[in-house]
Amino acid sequence: MEQSQHTMPPANSSFYQPSAFLLTGFPGLEANHHWISIPFCVFYLVGLSGNCLILIIIKKTQSLHKPTYYFLSMLAVTDLGLALCTLPTTLGIFWFKIREIEFSACLTQMYFIHILSVMESSVLLAMAFDRFIAISNPLRYSSILTESTIIKIGLAIVSRAVISLFPIPFLLKRLTYCGNNVLSHSFCFHSDIMKLACTDINVNILYGLIVILSTVGVDFVLIVLSYVLIIKTVVSLTTKEKCLKGLNTCVSHICAVLIFFIPMIGLSVLHRCGNNVPLMLNIVVAYIYLIVPPVLNPIIYSVKPKLIRRAMLRTLWWKNESI
Repeated sequence: MEQSQHTMPPANSSFYQPSAFLLTGFPGLEANHHWISIPFCVFYLVGLSGNCLILIIIKKTQSLHKPTYYFLSMLAVTDLGLALCTLPTTLGIFWFKIREIEFSACLTQMYFIHILSVMESSVLLAMAFDRFIAISNPLRYSSILTESTIIKIGLAIVSRAVISLFPIPFLLKRLTYCGNNVLSHSFCFHSDIMKLACTDINVNILYGLIVILSTVGVDFVLIVLSYVLIIKTVVSLTTKEKCLKGLNTCVSHICAVLIFFIPMIGLSVLHRCGNNVPLMLNIVVAYIYLIVPPVLNPIIYSVKPKLIRRAMLRTLWWKNESI
């Protein structure tokens, strides 16, 4: 059934909120959505199963009960959350042509997507700190990153994301919206929703910018600073072998940082360029930002670190033997 793309506000009303928004898949390719859904299903399957496998392996393998792998568990949980946030609406459009999402449900999805994005940024910063301590001060590594310290870091990561983004849904609820209720993505973004408003959105823009700069922006700067200090420490090592070994432990984390921050920065730039950017480019970058990290992170961390790879092979081999 074809759904209306424009809901006109009631006459003589100074305040209007749509009862629902319409999500968008790939405009102009609606007839091919069932084919487009195949790679998305593969991505979601790999992302969900890969991150679950990482969590199971870390839980079951005693030798992985170390700070590095506790942080990796946090990353896996965050990636699972991101995948589960976008999966229902994305596959709902591709499989069942369900575009409509209620106003409150859209704000809820948006809130969790942004919370999990900020959490992922914070976890990557914690992992950079972990690498810095392990390389620069290996003898005190265990005494600095104790279990209680890691729990406090985890609570700080969650609290920071929840508190900093708490006003966003209320800032969107206060706005008056126009007749157009069509969003640009198959999930809800703050910048996408606020562009549909008829009233002044400067407060939303300013607060969104403050949140981005004070969370993701600060995290990125501190991660770069951590690697400057790591490189400085590694260069000072006596032998080339030790130098390469120190840098080799950071490869997986560097890859995770790049696949998260590059699409995020790209999407932020595209949203601020407004109508000058092709809609399809905006859509593709958004999918890369939210779907690719949960898919690639478990692959990166199961291929490079030896302990994870060996534990994964043992787990899979044991399952095959039991079958």
